[in-house]
Amino acid sequence: MARAWITIVLVGICACTERAELTPDDTARLPATRFLSEVTGNNGYARVLYPKKFQFPQDHGSHPEYRTEWWYFTGNLEGARARHYGFELTFFRYALKADEAEGTSAWRTNQAWMAHFALTDTQGNKFFADERLSREAIGLAGNQRAPFRVWVEDWSATSEGTEFLPIHLKAGNENAKLDLTLVSSKPPIANGDRGMDRKGPGTGNASYYYSMTRLQTVGFIQVGSSKEMVSGFTWMDREWGTNTLSDDLEGWDWFSVQLSDNTELMYYRLRHRDGSTSPYSGGSIVDATGSYRPLSADAVLLTALDHWKSPNSARTYPVAWKLEVPDEDLILEIEPYLLQQELNLTVRYWEGAIRAIGTRQLQPVDGSGYLELAGY
Repeated sequence: MARAWITIVLVGICACTERAELTPDDTARLPATRFLSEVTGNNGYARVLYPKKFQFPQDHGSHPEYRTEWWYFTGNLEGARARHYGFELTFFRYALKADEAEGTSAWRTNQAWMAHFALTDTQGNKFFADERLSREAIGLAGNQRAPFRVWVEDWSATSEGTEFLPIHLKAGNENAKLDLTLVSSKPPIANGDRGMDRKGPGTGNASYYYSMTRLQTVGFIQVGSSKEMVSGFTWMDREWGTNTLSDDLEGWDWFSVQLSDNTELMYYRLRHRDGSTSPYSGGSIVDATGSYRPLSADAVLLTALDHWKSPNSARTYPVAWKLEVPDEDLILEIEPYLLQQELNLTVRYWEGAIRAIGTRQLQPVDGSGYLELAGY
């Protein structure tokens, strides 16, 4: 699902060169969908209008002619004695204007960047989250294609050679760090209609969207002074677009699950302001061979099973779900590894590691994944 609404905070850094000094309360009342909706002012951006045949490795790189873009990594890992960790590392590019910045100063740029890092330590009952904000100038943030690298300050995703994979993730702060290497056991999938994922009825209400659904992951996690080797699976989402969402949306619920039968599921429910589900909701399901098919809005049935009220923001999130895909004879019950996985950064949202248990064709199946809840 298009999750770069978080880039709304980047507008505030177009005129500054240091990290933004905003508190959550400064922007908590801004609508989550605002900066993925219709473009106002200078309207010179490219729009997503037609299906696209992705070209790799080129499309792993930036597309600055579109207003927003993101690289989104989420994963579930195990350390010694099956200790569970979840992580999120995301890089967002946001164009402040469609035209290139004029002038000769090395500080001038029309691109702003943000990265989010979060770590869930289930056994330790700890959740850490942090962010980096910067401009695309003098090497502070940006993207290069060959070899691939995307970075914001000292956080990065860097290819180890001329190919996109293996890719090395590195991020953290004084409380928690990750240092991971990812390789893929399945090829990328093109979500929506051959890569064009419509999210509304208007012209350009869409994104180009592909996923890498099962990236084998090894490396190190550090919590405080304790560092251990981990392994598991990561999901990567890639999207870019301009006026991605229609103006009548309040938020979304996004699920990704990697199941024990070597299949994967992604589904997002777009929510209207009256709570109803948009017909432009959708997702994809991937079989054990890497073949996939799109899921329409009515192909998945969602029922909220439990809620959690944040002691920090007083927001209530539906954190446990029943998810059914009747055509696949798939029924899953989903719950978070930890309740407290709310990111209280410049913009608040809930995104965290989840576990799933259920049946496919009456056979037991389980798995792990990630859930994002926006607009609550």
